[in-house]
Amino acid sequence: MSTTKIWLSSPHMGGNELKYVHEAFATNWVAPLGPNVTGFETDLESFLGQNSFVGALSSGTAALHLALILLGVKQDDEVICQSMTFSASANPIVYQGAKPIFIDSESETWNMCPIALEEAIQDRISKGKKPKAIIAVHLYGMPFKVDEIRKIANTYQIPIVEDSAESLGSTYKGQKCGTFGDISILSFNGNKIITTSGGGAIVCKSVEQKNKAVFLSTQARDNAPHYQHSEIGYNYRMSNICAGIGRGQMEVLTKHINLRRDMHDFYANLFANQDGITVFSEPNSDFYSNHWLSCIVVNPDKANGLTREKLRLQLEAENIESRPLWKPMHLQPIFADCPYYGGTVAERLFQNGLCLPSGSNLSDEDRNRIETVIKAAL
Repeated sequence: MSTTKIWLSSPHMGGNELKYVHEAFATNWVAPLGPNVTGFETDLESFLGQNSFVGALSSGTAALHLALILLGVKQDDEVICQSMTFSASANPIVYQGAKPIFIDSESETWNMCPIALEEAIQDRISKGKKPKAIIAVHLYGMPFKVDEIRKIANTYQIPIVEDSAESLGSTYKGQKCGTFGDISILSFNGNKIITTSGGGAIVCKSVEQKNKAVFLSTQARDNAPHYQHSEIGYNYRMSNICAGIGRGQMEVLTKHINLRRDMHDFYANLFANQDGITVFSEPNSDFYSNHWLSCIVVNPDKANGLTREKLRLQLEAENIESRPLWKPMHLQPIFADCPYYGGTVAERLFQNGLCLPSGSNLSDEDRNRIETVIKAAL
């Protein structure tokens, strides 16, 4: 086995992160407030445009939780959620004592199926339970079908929480992901396109909404000389140290997006003439993915018996990390009792799909190793 591991998606520093972190130490701003937090929020607002108001938080999950609180989701409410996603998209629904209603994917973007979404809304309303929110995810950086999902949400007057954890820098019809939701969220976890080690952000439509989110994220302390609390609060604010890393990462965001897209093109070329293997790509020019992770679907009947799992194990044997696609939430033991609407698109993707090494810091030598193993497997 080769000694150096090729990771699926590892952190990639740009160089200036330490400058901002050192400034935080030098000025003793190490608490969850300070110039880096403000600066990072401003950088994100400038990048996203669309009059966005950003609050930097400890994680994308925290941002989702606060989004549901701001939208008034409470005990026994129902919240619609894309089934094919990471569990962090669904867990905050349960934090609020609400019930997830899971929706299948469509095959073009792998994201929430508009047909199944409308069917679910109509069925829940007929049962006397109008959903309080829709959590729609841009999976692996691929924008969901924004126009179709938004039209349905507007028809039934249900707000959208846009889970942009994986899609910073992706666009739909030229507009940045992270600006399509009634409230949107971002993640800066260690494996994301830029990282603050841990961290996330809530993207709001008004300064009042952002201020409310920040208030709740700092233990909901009332404006008083003593500690007074009229609402339940949370310890969800980003530290000034982590935000310093984020400021340095923002300087290389566009470069990292281009490098991730180059990795997608590498795989597209590698599998160009290979029957039975499809590289996950934009369905048309309305969609622009950051290709946070490059993914393939393997059809064993057409790929000479090669399966997703055989390929994964052959890569693993050469110390190259790959990973099955997200296991849909409606197949997870913890959500087994939750309603599900749609067909088997998400299930089939999970059975046959594989995420391949996609980092912006992969070298030509890494690519050669990946190519050698894949060609041998084929």
